Amino acid sequence: MRINRIFLSLAVVLTLPPIGYTEEKTLPDRYDTAIGTCYEELKYPYPTAYLNLYTEGQDVRMCFMDVPPTKNANGRSVVLLHGKNFWGAYWLDTIKFLTDRGYRVIVPDQIGFGKSSKPDVHYSLDFLAQNTAGLLDLLQIPKASIVGHSMGGMLGIRFAKLYPGRTESLVLEDPIGLEDYRLSVPPAPLEQLYQQELNTSLEEYRKYVQGYFVHYPPEKAEIFVEPRLRVSLSGDFPRWARAAALTDLMVYQDPVCYEFAEVKVPTLLIVGQEDHTAVGRDRAPVDVRRNLGHVVELARKAATQIPGARLVELANVGHIPHLEAPDQFHQALEDFLRR
Repeated sequence: MRINRIFLSLAVVLTLPPIGYTEEKTLPDRYDTAIGTCYEELKYPYPTAYLNLYTEGQDVRMCFMDVPPTKNANGRSVVLLHGKNFWGAYWLDTIKFLTDRGYRVIVPDQIGFGKSSKPDVHYSLDFLAQNTAGLLDLLQIPKASIVGHSMGGMLGIRFAKLYPGRTESLVLEDPIGLEDYRLSVPPAPLEQLYQQELNTSLEEYRKYVQGYFVHYPPEKAEIFVEPRLRVSLSGDFPRWARAAALTDLMVYQDPVCYEFAEVKVPTLLIVGQEDHTAVGRDRAPVDVRRNLGHVVELARKAATQIPGARLVELANVGHIPHLEAPDQFHQALEDFLRR
């Protein structure tokens, strides 16, 4: 039985210097300097703080940014939920866009990701949603709009289902989990996923990250590659890799595609028309792979199942519209939040 007690404490820490990434046309063929498994050396764009949690006999910390509006405060809050291979800092431009328009913006690193702890526990979307609700309790925010990208979209759906009274509206940016991967992708044991995380090469991961985009410079995409490779040089990397494998398993085993009708809050889906992300595609039989990851078709179907949902499709855009097409993404987001 899980014990998950939330301690409402706040510990502000200073952001640290950049990890050394510079935009260069020639990408490095190796990285030699380690970073910690909680990305201690990675600079975030705003001050970070921590929510202390206790789960499965372990004390853990959940990192977050709490960014106030820069002008014309409207009394509304927005929570930005990151994807599986990302962390809160990649929302930089969206944070600025929203705070400039009067919103308070909360950006957590979920447990197991970014600057948060990497415990060996049972991960589930319910667990992440409960922690996110605990963060809102800490910050005394009774209700917020939830914006989730990729895995964050899965979490957003679960959060809206579990906490409809705390969800003002829901925005799903290229969410994964619009299909049940278990129907096409054979299961992988935790040990196999763990070994994959341990042994991923620079070339493999760079190709994987660049596949998220249609028109996005490789040197910019490298900002997501460098921390992943440098953390592999840490002496505590096995802990990081195990947490990553456990969250891989969570995404596969905890589908949300059967919960669309239970979402009772105003919902917007924003998807890139060139997004073909599918969890575990490489494990699926060759003749089945082509049927996976039709994100636009899946989003269209989801929009008919979520009561009153709206759908915005962005042409020539891949898996991360808020980076690849920020103006279009932010315009759609603002129009929806105003309504």
